Amino acid sequence: MTTPQQQNDDIVDVYEQIQEHEDRDRQPIALALDGFVKGVGKVVMWANLLLVLAIVSQVAMRYLFNENYPKLDELQWHFYGLVTMIGVSFALVTDSHVRVDLLHMQLNRRSQRVIEIIGILALLVPFIYLMVDQGYDYFYESWRVNERSDSPTGLPARWALKAVIPFSFVLLGLAALARLIHDLHALFSNAEGERVGKNLRVVFWALFAFALVATALTFLVETTEEKLVIAMFLSFIALLFTGFPVAWTLAGIGVLYCGLAYLFDNDLMLWTGLESTFTGLDYLTLGAVVNRVYATMSNAVLVALPMFIFMGLMLDESGVAERLMTSMQRLFGTVRGGLAITVTLIGIILAASTGIIGASVVLLGVLSLPTMMEQKYNPSLAAGVVSASGTLGILIPPSIMLVIMADQMALSVGDLFMAAVFPGVLIGGLYLTYIFVMAQVKKDLAPLPEGAKAPDWAAVKDVLIAVLPTLALILAVLGSIFAGLTTPTEASGVGALGATLLALGYRKLSFSKLVNVLKSTFNTTAYIFAIFLGATVFSYVLRELGGDELIEHMIQSTGLGPNGTVIAILLLVFLLGFVLDWIEITLIVLPLMRPIINGLGLDIPGFEAIDEPSLLWFVILVAVTLQTSFLTPPVGFALFYLKGVCPPEIKLMDIYKGIIPFVLLQLTGLAMVFLWPALATWLPSVAY
Repeated sequence: MTTPQQQNDDIVDVYEQIQEHEDRDRQPIALALDGFVKGVGKVVMWANLLLVLAIVSQVAMRYLFNENYPKLDELQWHFYGLVTMIGVSFALVTDSHVRVDLLHMQLNRRSQRVIEIIGILALLVPFIYLMVDQGYDYFYESWRVNERSDSPTGLPARWALKAVIPFSFVLLGLAALARLIHDLHALFSNAEGERVGKNLRVVFWALFAFALVATALTFLVETTEEKLVIAMFLSFIALLFTGFPVAWTLAGIGVLYCGLAYLFDNDLMLWTGLESTFTGLDYLTLGAVVNRVYATMSNAVLVALPMFIFMGLMLDESGVAERLMTSMQRLFGTVRGGLAITVTLIGIILAASTGIIGASVVLLGVLSLPTMMEQKYNPSLAAGVVSASGTLGILIPPSIMLVIMADQMALSVGDLFMAAVFPGVLIGGLYLTYIFVMAQVKKDLAPLPEGAKAPDWAAVKDVLIAVLPTLALILAVLGSIFAGLTTPTEASGVGALGATLLALGYRKLSFSKLVNVLKSTFNTTAYIFAIFLGATVFSYVLRELGGDELIEHMIQSTGLGPNGTVIAILLLVFLLGFVLDWIEITLIVLPLMRPIINGLGLDIPGFEAIDEPSLLWFVILVAVTLQTSFLTPPVGFALFYLKGVCPPEIKLMDIYKGIIPFVLLQLTGLAMVFLWPALATWLPSVAY
């Protein structure tokens, strides 16, 4: 019998064989460039281990010797900045960047190459040029004045970190050049099989439809700036469906509309019949995004991002989920729907220890779906349970989404983690209740396994042995944050070390697995950070065009009152979740809502201990809403993750049917948090 780990290894082997086949067809120059970029990346990715050591050392120094070393604090975000910036080019050569595959995967390989070539030349190259040129000036000025740390006991030579900006974009340029050479060579060689699939006609008609919608919507506003804002946002959504990476679509659209605004500012677009603008956007003002990129690189809060990712991936390698699945199945063996309940409980435990959606969904799918099919589970229920349980990690802390939200909304990560505990557990409880009730009412949905035995003390013992180490790790991470013993960043480093020790204790950690974890952490952090880069350019241009004022005016002019306005915003976020990923919504849409929420005068109980209870409550509402974006087609990533590991008897339509009740359960949980804000605000207030 093939184990889940062997199935995973087989999938990886097939993928590597495809990559090797593609590599053999590459031009020598493209291979050399790829090899150089990968070589640099494989060296830099080890900085994640140094980051773990730096964080743990800082915590140890403080509690053992009552000492604090600013150099160690700064080293942490130096390692973070290095890993994220260099990782962006590594993710490009390994094709790890996030893209919307709805139309893209239906196209033939030749059409995909054409889209990539046009995208690189029209969207990515202008962005790379801007960041290399302006980034070099930014570094040179720092080097000229020999800039050092703001702290007298901090690190010298701050210009060295700023030098990473132009260097990393030169590296990104080399990676883009390698892909261009490879794609052009493949186009002209006209290899067999390249034309199998749909051609670009379907993309053309989709873009044409979006262009008509954008043109119609521009008539709803008056000023040229407002028309540009609407066109900019719709252009971004339209180009997403070409399948070009989200990060570079954001960045390229930002640069493109900066150029358009410059033309309108200088009366060069009067032939369109539109009035001139006064945005002040040009090449030099757009160069201000370099400083914003540096601020993101040196953000102490975001240092937790690669650490929580590392922690989650290392836990997956430790085999914790397999142990839990084996032991808990025996515990719930005589309960109808027991396997589905087991999957949900493991999803909750993984959520509180990983927060990595893709890994959780794939792992739960590989471990449970074949067994569910053997036990004659309804395919829709099986698919829905795995998809929904795997997405709990985006809400239950420690969650990488909550880390990013806290940064964007200027909130405490610890407060946001505490505020998410009850809503996350509530939704998990709704899942469990639904599964149990449906299994009793419709007995054919989740039949009892043949030969099921009542649990004994040996089964209880196995569950405790499997659960307790994981719970200890969760307690070490979340408990230290909630008790005020460590910052979320420090807790993330301790968690990463704890997960590594757990893997060593279970004798599951080899050198090759450590390399795989580091590489996956490197790639995952990089594609998230790349979207940060693209969103920085996009949101800067959007704000300069007056996009935030337009959105604020449109929402406030609805006259719905405070609660009605919040509901309208949540509905907008829910609808955007059908076409956008949570990262884009969090980075672009969420910050625009801060002044609106602050101006509503909401009377949310903060129990006199929380500075901005209404904002904290609102962010949790958005987080719950965004959890649905993983399940709602066409962009629901959990659905794509699951489809990749589904047994053949589970069809895509089964997955779509299966997620409907769980989306409704999530919306029920959302309604409960909306009606009883204390579910989000009480726990943070108690911590004080």
